[in-house]
Amino acid sequence: MAPPLLTLDNMALTFGSTPLLTDANMRVYEGDRICLVGRNGSGKSTFLKIAAGLVEQDSGERFLKPGVTARYLPQEPDLTDYASIGDYARSGLEGAEQGYKIPYYLDALGLDETSGTENLSGGEARRAALVRTLAAEPDILMLDEPTNHLDLPAIEWLESEISAMRCAIILISHDRRFLEKLSRKTVWMDRGETRTIDKGFAHFEDWRDEFLEQEELDRHKLDRKIVREQHWIVHGVSGRRKRNMRRVKELAALRKSVKEQRHVKGDVHFATVETQKSGKLVAEVKSISKSFGDRSIIQDFSTRIMRGDRIGLVGPNGAGKTTLLKIIMGEMEPDSGTVRLGVNLEPLIVDQKRESLNPDWTLSEALTDGRGDNVIIGDKQKHVQSYMKDFLFLPEQARTPIHALSGGERGRLQLARGLRLPSNLLVLDEPTNDLDLETLDLLQELIADYEGTVLLVSHDRDFLDRTVSRTIAYEGPGQWQIYAGGYSDMVAQRGEGVKARKEKEKKEKADIKNVAAPKSGSNKLSYKHKFRLEQLPGEMEQAETRISELEARLADPDLFSKDPDGFTKIANDLEQTKSQLDAMETEWLELEAMKEG
Repeated sequence: MAPPLLTLDNMALTFGSTPLLTDANMRVYEGDRICLVGRNGSGKSTFLKIAAGLVEQDSGERFLKPGVTARYLPQEPDLTDYASIGDYARSGLEGAEQGYKIPYYLDALGLDETSGTENLSGGEARRAALVRTLAAEPDILMLDEPTNHLDLPAIEWLESEISAMRCAIILISHDRRFLEKLSRKTVWMDRGETRTIDKGFAHFEDWRDEFLEQEELDRHKLDRKIVREQHWIVHGVSGRRKRNMRRVKELAALRKSVKEQRHVKGDVHFATVETQKSGKLVAEVKSISKSFGDRSIIQDFSTRIMRGDRIGLVGPNGAGKTTLLKIIMGEMEPDSGTVRLGVNLEPLIVDQKRESLNPDWTLSEALTDGRGDNVIIGDKQKHVQSYMKDFLFLPEQARTPIHALSGGERGRLQLARGLRLPSNLLVLDEPTNDLDLETLDLLQELIADYEGTVLLVSHDRDFLDRTVSRTIAYEGPGQWQIYAGGYSDMVAQRGEGVKARKEKEKKEKADIKNVAAPKSGSNKLSYKHKFRLEQLPGEMEQAETRISELEARLADPDLFSKDPDGFTKIANDLEQTKSQLDAMETEWLELEAMKEG
C-alpha cells in the first residue's frame, strides 16, 4: 500500500483547563473520502484546522507528504483583504495550476468575479470560498460545513462536482444525505479521541450505537466488580495481610479508572410548552399572487393547511419561500387573492438566521431577556443555568457574549429562546444550520411529537424526508406546486428534481418568446427594427442550444486533466455566449416595448 498523504498521530490540545483533544489520529490516503463526525464541541473543526496546518497542537505529530497540496474551506471565510470575488478566488492558487476552473465555478455558483467583497451575504461569501478552494485542484480537499448557506440546486451541484474529483477529501457536514453520498470512511470524534471505520456515513450511526451500548455494558460490569471487591475487603478473611493489601490497591485502581472515564455528553432536552388547540383549519389560501416590480413571486397559488399538518417549503435562494411563508402567516398582503387564518392560533417562529440575537448579549441575558436569573417557560420559572444545561451549555458560559459562541451553539440558543413560549403553530426557518446530527435527531422527535402544525423551510433533504408530510416546491417564476410526502417523494413525482425545474423554466421561456413573436405587418417600427425583431427569437434559441452543448462538454470530469487549454476555451466560450444571450434578450425586450408604444 502506498504511504499516506497526511498523517496525524496522537494529537492533543487543551483550551484553558479543558482538554479538547487527547488522542486524535487520522491517516489520509490517495482517493480517500473521509467524513469527520461528532457532537458540537467535540473538536471536529479544530482537528480539521490542525490537519490543514492552521492550528498548532500541544503534542502529537503531523506529517504531510512532500509535494502534496492541501486546501481548507473555513466555516466563516474572510474576504476583507480582497477588492473583488475574482481576486479572492485567485489568491488560493499558490502552488497550484493556473486555475482553469475558476470561470466555470463562478458561473455554476452564480457569482460575478468583478463584484466587490464589502457587502457580500453569508451565502455569497461561502460560495466564493468554495470557488477558491475547489479551483486549486489540491491533492487533499478539506471542507468544513460546505453546504451551509447553499440552496438545494447548489448543494446537488456540489455533490456532483465532489463525486467526480480524484483528490482525497475530508468532510465535516450536518447534511446526512450529503455525507451518505460522498463518504467511504468515517472518523468519529468522541471525548477527545478518534475512532475510525472503513465504511461511509450510511453505516456509521448503527455502528456508533452498538459501540456505546457495549461501552455501557462494560462500565456496568466494572461497577459490579468494584462492589464485589469492596464486599471482599470488608467481609473477607482478614489473615494473609499481603494478599489483602494487593486487592486494596487493585480496588483503588478500579475506582480511579471509573473516575477518569469521560462519559458521552448528554442530550439536548427539547420540549414545547402546551397551549390550547388551534381550530381545525389553520389557514386557507385562495388564488394568491404577489409581484415585486416586474418580477412575479407567486401566481395564482391556493392551498389549505389543517391542524397537525407538517409542511415543507423548498426552492432555490431568492425563489420567494420567505415571502410565501409571510403571506400564509398573515404578515404580508398578497397583490390578489385571499388568506383566511384559523382561530386560536399561537404561532412560534424560530428564526435560524439569528437576526433577533444581539451579539453583545450574554448567554444568560439572551435566555432571560435581561430579567434576573430565571427563565419564564410558559407560566413556570426555571433557573437559567438549569435551562442552559437542558441545551448542553456549561454553567461557566452564562456570561459568554453571543458573538463568542460557535454556529452550533447559536443555533441551540435560538431554539432555547423559542421553545420557552407556548405555541400551536411552529414555523422553522432553516433550523438545521450548524446543528450536530444528534441534536437534529432530537429536533425531528420534537416535530413528530408536536401536537400543533409545523411549517418548515429547509435545504436539508434528509431532514425534510424525516419530518414533513407535504412539500410546497418552487416550479419556476411565480409557480408553486404541492406534493405529497417529503423531498424524495417530490423528486420521484417530478422525475428529476432540480433538473426538472430548470428544464421547465427553459420551456416556459421559449413559450413566452413564441407567444410574443412579432406579427407581420406591424407598423409601429421601422423596417430595420421589424426585421431585427423577427430574427432575434431564432438567434436566442441558437444561443441557448450552444450554451447547452458547452455545459454538456464541461460536465465531462476528465476534460480538465486531459485538455486544460480546451477546458479554458470552452469555459470562455460559455461565458461569452451567455453574455450575448443576455444582450439579445435585452434588445428583444426594448424592441417589444417600442412596438407596443
